[in-house]
Amino acid sequence: MLDALDPLLLARIQFAANISFHILFPTITIALGWVLLFFKWRFGKTGDAKWMDAYGFWVKVFALSFALGVVSGITMSFQFGTNWPGFMERVGNIAGPLLAYEVLTAFFLEATFLGIMLFGFKRVGNRIHTLATFLVAFGTTMSAFWILVLNSWMHTPAGFELRDGVAHATDWMAIVFNPSMPWRFSHMLVASFLTVAFLLAGLSAYRWLRGDRAPAVLAAMRTGVFMGALLIPVQIVLGDFHGLNTLKYQPQKIAAIEAIWETERGVPLVLFGFPDEEARTTHMAVEVPKLASVILTHDPDGELKGLNEFEGKHPPVAPVFWAFRIMVGIGMAMLAVGFWGAWVLKRKQQPTPWLSRVLVLMTFSGWGAVIAGWYTTEIGRQPWLVQGVLTTADAASAVPAPMIGLTLVGYLVMYTVLLAAYISVVFYMARKAGTRAETPQAEGPGLVPFADASQGLTAKEA
Repeated sequence: MLDALDPLLLARIQFAANISFHILFPTITIALGWVLLFFKWRFGKTGDAKWMDAYGFWVKVFALSFALGVVSGITMSFQFGTNWPGFMERVGNIAGPLLAYEVLTAFFLEATFLGIMLFGFKRVGNRIHTLATFLVAFGTTMSAFWILVLNSWMHTPAGFELRDGVAHATDWMAIVFNPSMPWRFSHMLVASFLTVAFLLAGLSAYRWLRGDRAPAVLAAMRTGVFMGALLIPVQIVLGDFHGLNTLKYQPQKIAAIEAIWETERGVPLVLFGFPDEEARTTHMAVEVPKLASVILTHDPDGELKGLNEFEGKHPPVAPVFWAFRIMVGIGMAMLAVGFWGAWVLKRKQQPTPWLSRVLVLMTFSGWGAVIAGWYTTEIGRQPWLVQGVLTTADAASAVPAPMIGLTLVGYLVMYTVLLAAYISVVFYMARKAGTRAETPQAEGPGLVPFADASQGLTAKEA
């Protein structure tokens, strides 16, 4: 049966499965490192030990997320050689150095100071420990920077020339700061902070509902809720600028996102519908007149190119159309819950039972938005792997379909198990933290001393 499947499609699904799993964990560690640094800063400023108690719990979540991010990233990188050899053959002169910069400036930094951050709290001075936390947070951000530089360059390539079909760098500044990089990097960075905001709020609400009323729980919850309420409007503005940039450099992606079939003026915004690529129409479309033109051109009568302008060179419409709407839908839910939560916590100083339940439901909402946004971006680039330079089909290997299919099944099973284990362990740690809070005198090796930070740590030590 596997012989009848398209090996290119299987290879694409396999890479999508790998990156979908991998991206979950850097999305947490990028922002959580900075949140941990914020907790330490708040303790130093206020002397309130609840901030160190919060640090003690969330540094464990960081460690677990970091470990899964590293191992899944290694697995994903192997596929450049197994399934996509044409990628490095054609654009390796650019992709190779960018990936090397990520290792040299980010991964080594994280690997060097992570041990101090996780296990050195009572073995080094507080300033050294704070410095280690900063360097790990900075390293995760630099890692994201270089990866997104490469990804952005694949969407809006610049600063290179082709010689015998192979890309050679001519201007590294143009490569690094390619046209879509600033918007793509900032959009992803804020997405990471929103993911962590709702993770903080949701897991803290779970502890609160179980009767854990430790000050650190409420402090982390408030941090998450107010961070979410603050950053959602920022993300909406960044998303608008990112959309305008995409319209300029990848108009076929915008046409697929909005299911615009024919080039026209005063294009309506399709809120809901079922795109039919064969019939070149959207069934049961619910539209707002001229709103797409208003959003994308800031002119009610602005012209938008339709998919008819890109015959054979536009992405599959339905996946991009739906992925974008899922992302926006989750974002709107975040906006509502963030504003509601901030209003409740401002008025009552603690969550209501209904708010706590909703926050628990939203714990991993950031993951859903990130994955949907990533699919919108990456499927929206098809049929190109590097826009206008290298197609996905030209980069694929000649590995037979049965081999790809068998490894794909193995990956899916493994990732399903690991994801379920991660979520269950995170909630287990939340339950265990609540139990430990009742017996703060317990102390053990490694990270456990953070749990009783309130028993002996003073502001003088900060």
